[in-house]
Amino acid sequence: MLENLRERLQAHAPRRLRLDLPQAAVLLPLVARPVPTLLFTRRATHLSTHGGQVAFPGGKREDQDPDLLATALRESEEEIGLPPARVEVLGRLSDVISLHGLKVTPYVGLIPPGLPLVPDRRELDAIFEVPLADFLADRRTHTDVIRVEGRDYYVPSYRHDGHVIWGLSSMMLVELLAEGFGMPISLFRRPEGELHFHPERSRYVE
Repeated sequence: MLENLRERLQAHAPRRLRLDLPQAAVLLPLVARPVPTLLFTRRATHLSTHGGQVAFPGGKREDQDPDLLATALRESEEEIGLPPARVEVLGRLSDVISLHGLKVTPYVGLIPPGLPLVPDRRELDAIFEVPLADFLADRRTHTDVIRVEGRDYYVPSYRHDGHVIWGLSSMMLVELLAEGFGMPISLFRRPEGELHFHPERSRYVE
């Protein structure tokens, strides 16, 4: 399942946004199990922003970070104890803009199973994995229609063991599935099934 992923991501031309905004980066960690999984975190409920939401490990770029990949790896180590040396970086995905005006750059990395990962309780209250096959089978519960500057984005929402995966994380996930695995999925094509419309609240997607 993971054999050609590096080649496909290296051939991909991710969108780079030329906007003067604060920068952040996240890591999409694929766990190289016999049945591969994708690792997620859940932000602590006491946080003032995005509390209780599912996300990939990552955060804002700091002055000492030489580049955004370093940001993604540093934040992953701080948040879940993932050693940067254990991450095989496979490629990057397109920049996205968060509701709070951060330009977020996602990276895809392969990590070995069995690492002693522990959530930083100041920021997270859970780490969990979802079988990659669940996403490749498109087991969404519904599709959120998010309107940004007059354009509709069809963002899948998934549920796994009580965790809801949606919004910005799902947008990154759709690109990984489409570009990394050749899955016929798109943010710009109306899918079959139940749709939930979200009126435009700002020019950004959360």
